[in-house]
Amino acid sequence: MASVTVADQLVRVLEQSGVRHVYGVVGDSLNPLVDAIRRSDGALRWVHVHNEEAAAFAAAAEAQLTDRLAVCAGSCGPGNTHLVQGLYDAHRSGAPVLAIASHIPSAQIGTGFFQETHPERLLQEASGYCELVSQPEQMPRLARIAVQHAVAEPGVAVLVLPGDVAARTAPHPTGEGRLSPADGVLTPTPEAVEELARRLNEASRVTLFCGAGVRGAHAEVMELADTLCAPVGHTLRGKEWIQFDNPYDVGMVGLLGYGACYEALHEADLVLMLGTDFPYDSFLPQARTVQVDRDARRLGKRTPLEQAVHGDVKATLEAVRGLLRPRSDRKFLDSMLRKHERALTTAVDAYTRDVERHVPLHPEYVASQLDEIAPGNAVFTVDTGMNNVWAARYLTPGGGRRVIGSFTHGTMANALPHAIGAQFADPDRPVIALSGDGGLAMLLGELVTVRQHQLPVKIVLFNNASLGMVKLEMMVDGLPSYQTDHPPVDFHALARALDIPSWRVERPQDVAKTLREGLASPGPALLEFRTDSDALSIPSHFTFDQVKGFALAAGRTVVAGGVGSMLKLARANLRNIPRP
Repeated sequence: MASVTVADQLVRVLEQSGVRHVYGVVGDSLNPLVDAIRRSDGALRWVHVHNEEAAAFAAAAEAQLTDRLAVCAGSCGPGNTHLVQGLYDAHRSGAPVLAIASHIPSAQIGTGFFQETHPERLLQEASGYCELVSQPEQMPRLARIAVQHAVAEPGVAVLVLPGDVAARTAPHPTGEGRLSPADGVLTPTPEAVEELARRLNEASRVTLFCGAGVRGAHAEVMELADTLCAPVGHTLRGKEWIQFDNPYDVGMVGLLGYGACYEALHEADLVLMLGTDFPYDSFLPQARTVQVDRDARRLGKRTPLEQAVHGDVKATLEAVRGLLRPRSDRKFLDSMLRKHERALTTAVDAYTRDVERHVPLHPEYVASQLDEIAPGNAVFTVDTGMNNVWAARYLTPGGGRRVIGSFTHGTMANALPHAIGAQFADPDRPVIALSGDGGLAMLLGELVTVRQHQLPVKIVLFNNASLGMVKLEMMVDGLPSYQTDHPPVDFHALARALDIPSWRVERPQDVAKTLREGLASPGPALLEFRTDSDALSIPSHFTFDQVKGFALAAGRTVVAGGVGSMLKLARANLRNIPRP
């Protein structure tokens, strides 16, 4: 019987932890691990990508979609450094990911050997746990510690493994072990609940501001909003968990914001932040705020607080519900809903007027049509940049959809590799990548990955031959755009060269037809839409300095974005409100 190697032992630990895929590029110091996967019983699969950065993105998307540990790997030196961007994104998104960073031969560490780096230092900031396996005797214990760190935080854990150590005989038995996810319920103290109830009862105008931490608490938030007659705003990461079936919705605040969320926050006499670490503190009132979060490190991080409540959102709202006095005065709520509807009506006019004659295409129109046509269980992966705006304003969550992006780290090029991980996580689920031409070009090789594995990913490409968000940032600063535009690239032809079915759309009347045809096609597909490079976006609220910046950036058109079908929701919320 062949001896069990350290690599064999690591593979067994991953299998026991429920891991199904390891994303990476084979070679060099990774060879013992790759061969151990080859020799395993098939429960664990190596997924070849074309850049380790994409491997980390793919693992992050799989982890976020399944709430299960996912794994990526990089070979020594450049393989590890390629992982960095995707690991930063995964860690800041709270995705449980284990990165296996293989290393040069252990006897050569510190000699300036070929491809030598120090991954245990390099990857420390992009992870919550990062340790070097320097001898076989540390295994399988270090592997179990690493995977437990990843799922408990949740976030990235890194195991640095020299190739020669991976190939050695394991001196300890692997044994059996299972992960312990951090799924316990955190309920605040009775004193904190009583104080929260007192503050909510005393406030006459309450606004709820929801982040990703409201996941699983939709019903409780709706009940609270009904009890307090409170408008409900949200962050980009909170959108998919709270916006659907929400008659109190007033939109989103921030650089991508829309609707009346900013006004609702600033006109309230109490803001209740629920499960959010919203980073743009200038959009918050910086007063009259109570925050609820299960991570005590986030409490008071973005704004001074009148009360900090340490607990899960769902458990906290369940605990406080019996102490609240229902109110019937809807003046504040109805006022915010009217403002929200008016804001969306004005914004939607910007892209619906004469849209059938507008060439290049309004990207808003493409996004709104995609929202109408895409299946109700679709997973959308979204490139950073203007695509974040179109996703934030036009994609309707609906309860069954997921939206994944680099919403905290904000790196470009994430949409396609995120889509790869999402599709491997659920092969039968529709996966749609909202890619920008800038982001797609950065990791263009992942089109080969899609073709190689025949993944049925649908790439909806907004090609404006421009770095639109950078252009907008320059205009806000009063600078003329410079080096943001480039000659158009025929991605349609590139996809066809890879034998990926592809469509190119330049006329508005072809948008819906092409989306229906492309999304219904089997296998991978690329749908390229030539969009207006001057179609930018302004926030729902902006400062005098920002307005001044736009004025100084002469000769550029800023088109205020709309929110597509969400206008119908806003209007529906007003049906029973008397018109003034």
